[in-house]
Amino acid sequence: MTPAKLLSPFAATCMVVANMIGVGVFTSVGFQLPGLPSAGPILALWALGGLLSLCGALCYAELVAMMPRSGGEYHLLREAYHPMVGFMAGWISLVAGFAAPIALAASAFARYAQAFGVNAEAHLLAAALVIAVAAVNLTDDRILGKFLSGFTVMKVLLILAFIAGAVFLPGGVHNSIAPKAGDGAMFISPAFAISLVYVMYAYEGWNGAAYVAGEVDDPRKNMPRALVIGTVIVTLLYVAVHAVFLWRAPWAAMEGKPEAALIAAQSIFGETGGKFMGFLIAFGLISTVASMICAGSRVNERMGEDVPFLKLLAYQNKAGTPVVAVLLVTAMSLAMLFTKTFEEVLRYVECLLLLSSCLAVLGVIGLRIRRPEAPRPFRVPLYPITPLLFAAMTIYMITFMARQHLDELKWGLVTLGAGLVVYVAGTLWQKARS
Repeated sequence: MTPAKLLSPFAATCMVVANMIGVGVFTSVGFQLPGLPSAGPILALWALGGLLSLCGALCYAELVAMMPRSGGEYHLLREAYHPMVGFMAGWISLVAGFAAPIALAASAFARYAQAFGVNAEAHLLAAALVIAVAAVNLTDDRILGKFLSGFTVMKVLLILAFIAGAVFLPGGVHNSIAPKAGDGAMFISPAFAISLVYVMYAYEGWNGAAYVAGEVDDPRKNMPRALVIGTVIVTLLYVAVHAVFLWRAPWAAMEGKPEAALIAAQSIFGETGGKFMGFLIAFGLISTVASMICAGSRVNERMGEDVPFLKLLAYQNKAGTPVVAVLLVTAMSLAMLFTKTFEEVLRYVECLLLLSSCLAVLGVIGLRIRRPEAPRPFRVPLYPITPLLFAAMTIYMITFMARQHLDELKWGLVTLGAGLVVYVAGTLWQKARS
């Protein structure tokens, strides 16, 4: 059964925004201040991160408009390179690529909910969120689209309310965020380069709508819009939020602190500021978890459609929802939550996820060379600078992570090796049956 294309362009845009805005934007500035003690370089960091993410979104826009099918990197790499390359990307997503970040986001939701006054065990709160959101994902696309859109709009409105409070409330500190002498040297410092890596983590998710491309109305036209508009919205919000943090919060109190956003909220709103920010983050993570369960299940479903020995993953209910695919990503997320392994797993799959997106972006160049005659409803502007710029940044991030987490990288290679064994064994089994 093929699901009806019921996700609106607005819902697809909301999926991009929901995937991108997590906890990272609210925790990073405290770690950036010691190495970059000036507003100009920090704001430039977030603007540059948005520009690089937009480069990736533009490249995905060309690929998805050219090949409008759900599945994200699994589908794109399968078409741009070889079915085996696509399978490896899908394997990463299937075993941990979505389960680990879902568990991480749900765990963060639980901590902030507890701080807001919810009296329950953290792992039970996190599990309840995953199960509740998975239940919404088991409905049809129309209900899921409204759920994602509603929670994402509320998340954006809460962030805008925080920014408005900083502008109009007179209390608290008022730092200068104007450029100052010495800023230029910081732009070429090691601290700026290292901080950019962590800023890019906060921007992850710009490719969110690509996972549901086949379920969006008129994807050749609407998918590029969703990817680009969603990324631009988040970039503007990120730069504005950090301008507020730096303008209205005491820098000394934020330095080195992961709760920098809470400190800023307390400075602006007073005693209730921390609770407001805690509620904002916890509430916002609901749509993040929902969008990641949706995205992960669509990768699983597409693999089930293409790979005979995984065909169970393609099973749909009467609403056209991939039931087994949703249940699988939910079960793996819960397993990581209760075994408390999600942070370790996320570290070692991060390089693999970055490699998948880098290969997809470079696929724009490969397909332009190999299939120049193929219809391209959307073309990447400033080609080939755009894909090369994104690829260069991604390779830098992969190299940085490999140096920082060598042991985790080894586990990532083991995961790839296991995926290769499964692919070869499955292919041989399929040939033997035929």
